[in-house]
Amino acid sequence: MKKAILVAIVMGMLGWAVYDFVFASKEKATQEEDRTTAQQINNSGEESKKVGIRKSELAPDFELTTLDGETVKLSDYKGKRVMLNFWATWCPPCRAEMPDMQKFQKNKDVQVLAVNLTETESNLGTVQKFVDELNLTLTTPLDDESAVSNEYQVMAYPTTYMIDSHGRIQFVTMGAMNYDFMVQQFEMMQ
Repeated sequence: MKKAILVAIVMGMLGWAVYDFVFASKEKATQEEDRTTAQQINNSGEESKKVGIRKSELAPDFELTTLDGETVKLSDYKGKRVMLNFWATWCPPCRAEMPDMQKFQKNKDVQVLAVNLTETESNLGTVQKFVDELNLTLTTPLDDESAVSNEYQVMAYPTTYMIDSHGRIQFVTMGAMNYDFMVQQFEMMQ
């Protein structure tokens, strides 16, 4: 019996040591990567120009026509912080967050681009009715061929990208956000 307890204690200690070693190594590797990235930025004098949909990458530019018939490009908003939101009228969480998005744009120095996934809608009139019903004044680009949502790999509705004034993605989330969470993410951006 004493041997079994001793073996269990030794195995537990050995397991803990292995666990600690593995996670400490991963944390150290992450810190090294961060330090290397910082050095690369400092050595080159500028940040990477990599375009992508992950945090710290430059958000892919796009051009779409808005519900009002105007052409809009993401690059038109360089120098401003942008909340890029993908939504549809039939999506209950999208409906729930729209009033908060309206309030967010009104109260903060941010441009909300509410990209409607038009290809998933029954017709364009549904989108206009939705916007009118909620008294939305957000810029509403229409992704009628799903080209932009595919490029941004939108898998769930709503999906939101917070993009800083340099065009870099700072935050990505799937699902509805409330006003306070939007403000929190906004304040963490440049």
